[in-house]
Amino acid sequence: MGRNAIRLACAVVLLCASALAAAGDFSKRYASIQSFDGTALGALVLVPEGEGPFPLLVMPASWALPNLEYLGRARQLAADGYVVVSYTSRGFWDSAGRIDIAGPATVEDVSAVIDWALANTPADPAAIGASGISYGAGTSLLAAGRDPRIKAVAALSGWSDLEASLYANRTVSQQGVGLLVAAGALTGRPGPELTAITARVLLGDYDGAVQGMLPVAPERGARSELAQINLNGTAVLLGNAFNDGLFPPNPLVDFFNGLTGPSQLILSQGDHATAELPGALGLPNELYDAATRWFDHHLRGRDNGVPAEPRVRMATLSGDWQAFGDWAAVQAGATEYGLSRPGGFVPTGGLTGTANSGWTHRIGTGLPTLADSGVVLVSGLLQGLGLPATASIPLVSRVGAAVWVGSAMPATRTLVGAPELRITVTPSQSSLSLFAYLYRMDRWGTGHLLSHTPYSLRGVAPGVATPVDIALEATAAEIRAGERLVLVIDTTDPRYADATSLGGTVAFSSPASRPARLRVALK
Repeated sequence: MGRNAIRLACAVVLLCASALAAAGDFSKRYASIQSFDGTALGALVLVPEGEGPFPLLVMPASWALPNLEYLGRARQLAADGYVVVSYTSRGFWDSAGRIDIAGPATVEDVSAVIDWALANTPADPAAIGASGISYGAGTSLLAAGRDPRIKAVAALSGWSDLEASLYANRTVSQQGVGLLVAAGALTGRPGPELTAITARVLLGDYDGAVQGMLPVAPERGARSELAQINLNGTAVLLGNAFNDGLFPPNPLVDFFNGLTGPSQLILSQGDHATAELPGALGLPNELYDAATRWFDHHLRGRDNGVPAEPRVRMATLSGDWQAFGDWAAVQAGATEYGLSRPGGFVPTGGLTGTANSGWTHRIGTGLPTLADSGVVLVSGLLQGLGLPATASIPLVSRVGAAVWVGSAMPATRTLVGAPELRITVTPSQSSLSLFAYLYRMDRWGTGHLLSHTPYSLRGVAPGVATPVDIALEATAAEIRAGERLVLVIDTTDPRYADATSLGGTVAFSSPASRPARLRVALK
């Protein structure tokens, strides 16, 4: 980014900060905070009137966004008695340095900002929290493991396992990676790692771009800090969207299940950051309301009922909230469907109440079908507005996809949690990507996408049967009376860089020793 653009960004920050002057119950200013290595971080600092001490909230900005991102919410928090420091992450906009993809320097910046706030504001050293969206969320979680002063975190649309997020089941979301790379190049100064990734992306080598990050991926996700976060006793609130196109929810669910301290998990409809961004701007918002209650209880000791709240909350497509004591309760009592052999003029299998074994069904690979996961960010945003991706199930090509349809639901049920698929596959190639989609189909044959996930086989022996267990991404949706569950598996999806070659085949089978089945939790 050029100097003029940086100066413009700083001017906008100062202008907006000046516009807050009429509030009267807190002060506000723009600060350039020197981090541990001398790197200047551009920050908005809001301090309540009075002597203090006041609880401190440090809010690292998202990837490619400036510190203005949280301005609306920061005003509300400061008016309610919090010192708030919202700063631009290293390498972006008005912060110096290079983008290091949640590297050690970016994480250490959180502690440096805490040090600065304790020295320059009436912040309470015993009441410190960290919060952010996306990049700010992942950074906050990593910092909580490395800085025991952080007593509470609210991480929204973040990640806990970088490899599981960007290389889900050994499959790259080329749309997601391309978006991150483009945003980083346009708004920041890439470091060596991001520069190398960008070079590969420009050559169309998405798989190589992500694989180059895999050696350092474990240390760039909060999963590596789980034991220390538990030892610190940090209170952790996690919020994500079911259809997050950058950081899908299942890895975060695994991280949540490993937390032993106070924790909550809130899963909403929508895509990456779409559910909580209005709250960051200061608008009414379920996620940010929950985050504020979380900090009020764990940093200020307010008796606001937080300990009695359900640890897991999930919003359905209709807007209703499902509440559970833990994730085990979400998955409890799952219904198991056996997959029967696809047959007929338009080959279609059934989702039946009994196991079906001894069958084999073959499709071609690399062939487009009407089933796909949609466009990253766009499709998830529309899903959050009640418009999920759709496909005409009768028109899904049976040449390139295998399809199983369940019986009509006798009454409305709510599907929650992560559906689990077990099947055996025999590819004709050594590498193959599978894409599993779960739909609810209405009486006109239109399938409304509920969940999906990629799964890639790499370096397998062609012609050899391979058992596969696939956890589809978590979801929550009503299946109305008369509607049917539909499972589709194909081998290509525009969102992903697949490992499939055109012209091969893959056979699905259900051996007696391991019958094919789909498990879904229906409440």
